[in-house]
Order: sequence, then C-alpha cells, then structure tokens
Amino acid sequence: MANPDDQRNGVGRDEAEAAVRTLLRWAGDDPSREGLLDTPKRVADAYGDWFSGYAEDPRAYLERTFEEVCGYDEMIVLRDIQFESHCEHHMAPIIGRAHVGYLPDGKVVGISKLARVVEAYARRFQVQEKMTAQIAAVIQDVLRPRGVGVVVEASHECMTTRGVHKRGVSMVTSKMLGGFRDDARTRQEFLRFIGDRRG
Repeated sequence: MANPDDQRNGVGRDEAEAAVRTLLRWAGDDPSREGLLDTPKRVADAYGDWFSGYAEDPRAYLERTFEEVCGYDEMIVLRDIQFESHCEHHMAPIIGRAHVGYLPDGKVVGISKLARVVEAYARRFQVQEKMTAQIAAVIQDVLRPRGVGVVVEASHECMTTRGVHKRGVSMVTSKMLGGFRDDARTRQEFLRFIGDRRG
C-alpha cells in the first residue's frame, strides 16, 4: 500500500505509482492484472534508488582531506569505477565505468570519495558529456589540485535497445583540467595508466 506521506520533491508516493499505472495502460497492458499489481510500487522503489544522487552533495564527499602525505605530489588515479545511470532523453540505462585522476597540491582525499562523487552524478538523469564535466569540475573546485583528468566509457541502452539497435558500441568522453590539459606528458601518463585495463 502506498504511503501518501512519502513525499519527494513535492510529489507524493501515490502520484508516482499512479503515473506508472498510466504508463502501463498506455503501453497496452492492464495494471490491475496479478503480475502487474505490485509493479507501480516496485518502480517507485527503483526510482528512489536509481536517482538517489539528487539527494547527495558531491562536494561534501571531497571536503574532508588529508595533508600528512610526506610531500606526495604525483598523480593519483582511480580507474574502473563502475556506474549505472539513465539517459535524460529516453530514461534508458547508461552502463559504464569512469577513470578519475588528479595531481594533488598539498592535500589528498580518501579514494572511496572519488567513487562516491561518480556515483552521486551517475544516479541522476544524465548525458555522458555533462556527467564527465561535472565530475572533473567538482574535484577541481573543491580540492584545488594542479590538474584533473576524467575519462568515462559507457554503453547507452537508448541506442542498443531502440532506434538504431547497435549493440557492442561504447561512447568515450574525457575532461582534462589544469596540468592534464596543459601538459601533454601528464595527459599521456594518465591515459597510459587507464589504458592498461581497457578490454
């Protein structure tokens, strides 16, 4: 039973479940049949999980830093951060992985926080180009490193399950800031680090 007091962004849980029933009818099925009775509830639960990034502040994950690093100032790279997102044009899944690197300037952040930043942006309606830029920008803005590099590789179900129906295609986007953009050697080192794991 839907809890009418379950409000998110001014929309009640009962309204969300009613919208799912409308889509089921529009698709040609009967939302009152046994197999679909609990589908609106399940879909609302799934949306709460898939789009939990709207309730998260990626900046907050980066605000706790460590300065006792014995002068370490070389590149830090976290690669193969798997994520699931949804295309804002068709609400279809985007499945991929992100690689994040930065050149610290006196302070570092716990590596799990980089993964949480990726997750916070992925769990929103997205386009891959925007997500890539958002990840790089928040790391640059909060940590103030000497450079940031982000590469995202993903497959888009809006292209593989509809439209042109092209499977096995992945999209690669990148955003380079500071030393990663200005210094070709730094950029090549980062790309070499993440390239070792590409299939």
